[in-house]
Amino acid sequence: MSQQAAAALAPLPFELVYSDGEPLETHWHVNQISLFTELVEQAMTERGRNDYFVGGNMFVYYSYEQAHAIAADINDRRHYRGPDIFYVGGVEARSGQKCWVVWEEGRYPEVIVELLSPSTARTDRTVKKDLYARVFRTPEYFLQDPYQGKLEGFRLTGAVYQPIAPNAKGRLWSERLGLKLGLWHGIYRRDENTWVRLFDRDGRLVPTSDERAEAERQSAEAERQLAEVASQRAEVASQLAEAERQRAEAESQRADAAEADAAAAKAEVARLQALLGSR
Repeated sequence: MSQQAAAALAPLPFELVYSDGEPLETHWHVNQISLFTELVEQAMTERGRNDYFVGGNMFVYYSYEQAHAIAADINDRRHYRGPDIFYVGGVEARSGQKCWVVWEEGRYPEVIVELLSPSTARTDRTVKKDLYARVFRTPEYFLQDPYQGKLEGFRLTGAVYQPIAPNAKGRLWSERLGLKLGLWHGIYRRDENTWVRLFDRDGRLVPTSDERAEAERQSAEAERQLAEVASQRAEVASQLAEAERQRAEAESQRADAAEADAAAAKAEVARLQALLGSR
């Protein structure tokens, strides 16, 4: 069904299902979704953009038939389609979104990221990949395999996904996000692991809120230390100036004393000469 035809349908006579009841595979999956979502929001905020939506572990309803099939049998998982992460640009900001309904939004995801696991890898590489290319027409599709430490990217060319060539650092350019996706090993939410991170054109790591706060704290501390050094230098300069003033004053006093002594000696010589002359 096309978007135009679906958009013309009357409201669904049943409630949409928002969850399949299945938890994410691992704690890493939960954190990676949160991390990627946070980084997209941070990158867009830096650009002053608010016209986008980024969803994580959220159903995408792409046809009336799919929605009806899920409502008819919620235990039949063949029709469930919830990308781990997806991004849509050029849409109004919204909050409290429970799912993405294509015929209501008028847009399919532009970027999809699937986080592989032993139980989903085959489907992500076949069934979902075909759906995203053939039906969604999603321009960019990324796969992260945490078990193999591998990140792959594909760009839609015609009706087929072609691999995105990584740069020298193994990072993949996303035209839709205007960012590079790359692997980064570090700590997020007290979990040391390898994560998918975002980098700008210049290779700068898009920071998390905690990293940004820490950078701001370090910057403020550096500024405080610089101000303290400047204050210390000013104090030393003031002390040197005072020492120079005291030295100059002492020199002046010595000069005045020497001049006074010379005058006194001259006067004494004159007195003695006058005394001798009077005899």
